[in-house]
Amino acid sequence: QVQLVESGGGLVRAGGSLSLSCVASGSIFRTNSMSWYRQAPGAQRELVARITSAGSTNYADSVKGRFTISRDNAGNTVYLQMNSVKPEDTADYYCHANVVVRGPGYSVMDYWGKGTLVTVSS
Repeated sequence: QVQLVESGGGLVRAGGSLSLSCVASGSIFRTNSMSWYRQAPGAQRELVARITSAGSTNYADSVKGRFTISRDNAGNTVYLQMNSVKPEDTADYYCHANVVVRGPGYSVMDYWGKGTLVTVSS
C-alpha cells in the first residue's frame, strides 16, 4: 500500500557531508511523522532524527548540530543532511513514516524503507 524508497547513501570521508532522501508513495492520505533510524553492525536500530507534520524536529544527542532533517511541502519526502560526519556514523540508514492510509476505512500504519548504507572512512 505504501512504499518508502531511500537514496543518497555511499562512502564519505570523515568531516565530509552526505545527503539522504526518502520518498513515500502509494495509498497515502496524510503522512504524519517521518524519521531516520540507523543500525550499525552488531548494534540495535536507533532513532537519528524525526520530523512531525507540523515541522517539529528532534535529534539523537550524537547527531545534534551536525545533522538536519527536513521534508518537502507535500510532506511525502524527507531529507537528512549529514555534515561533519564521523566514522561512528557508519550504519545502514532507514526511513520510517507514520501514515494515514487511504482505504475503505482510513488507518494509521508504520512503514519502513529497505535502508541505505552510509560508510564514513577515517
